[in-house]
Amino acid sequence: MAPYISRDRASIFVLLASLVLPFILLDYSSSVLFASAKSPKSKDADLLEFALNLEYLEAEFFLFGALGHGLDVVAPNLTGGGPLPIGAKKVELDDLTNDVILQFAFQEVGHLRAIKSKVTGFPRPLLDLSSKSFAKLMDNAFGKPLVPPFDPYANSLNFIIASYVIPYVGLTGYVGANRLLESATSRELVAGLLGVESGQDAILRELLYERKEQLVPPYGVAVEEFTNRISILRSKLGNRGLKDEGIVVPFGLGAEGKVRGNILAGDVNSLAYSRTPEEILRIVYGSGDEHVCGGFYPIGASGQIAQSYLN
Repeated sequence: MAPYISRDRASIFVLLASLVLPFILLDYSSSVLFASAKSPKSKDADLLEFALNLEYLEAEFFLFGALGHGLDVVAPNLTGGGPLPIGAKKVELDDLTNDVILQFAFQEVGHLRAIKSKVTGFPRPLLDLSSKSFAKLMDNAFGKPLVPPFDPYANSLNFIIASYVIPYVGLTGYVGANRLLESATSRELVAGLLGVESGQDAILRELLYERKEQLVPPYGVAVEEFTNRISILRSKLGNRGLKDEGIVVPFGLGAEGKVRGNILAGDVNSLAYSRTPEEILRIVYGSGDEHVCGGFYPIGASGQIAQSYLN
């Protein structure tokens, strides 16, 4: 026989439960909300970690170009003990270019810190930033060996042309990632990263646009042709159609089909192009295949997404 509980005692239990239960539920829901705001979901975390690959690349290239040293001096806590980049070095930049590149460099340090504050991340991957690596890319862009081989560290103009290769790839990746992210926290972070990466790309394009007809010594090729060749190569490697444009384009590709100047790249509605992680890997590996590493990442990019194609 079940124990008898008086009506008065039952009323007391109900009253106590009504007073305590809301606090328990509030505490639980607050914990869940706090945890979800601070720790992105698994897919979000993978996408954010993937972005670290390009942020490391940009940070090291810009830091070395402006200062002659990289993260190991500027922010050693962000390297995670990863290997030193191959071949990166200081450039004798003119005052304006040095000022701009130095600002970019420290912005990339902030990007790394921001991403690593949200996800565990990984140590700096092995990066090949050597003259040979850039020379191979330029040879592929022109479909023949340039003589002498292109050297990004030779002078200010060469370094700006080489810099044109990098931020745009990252910004198209952020555009592509934004629609895949689930949490508001992740989308807010990517929006912030995208805003600055887009600004960097715009400044580089402007610096090149004002010199668009200048011939790049000793090749006798105009600056605008270098940008067109690089953009065509990136679209080819990405293998998903036209997602890249140089600083001067045919009228049909310019804004509203009315201009040839193309200081900002965009689709038929002047919206930024987007790329998937697979497209990004094909481009930065220089292989056109996310399964075949090389280019700036001689042993492959890091993180779950990149490694899934190499395992």
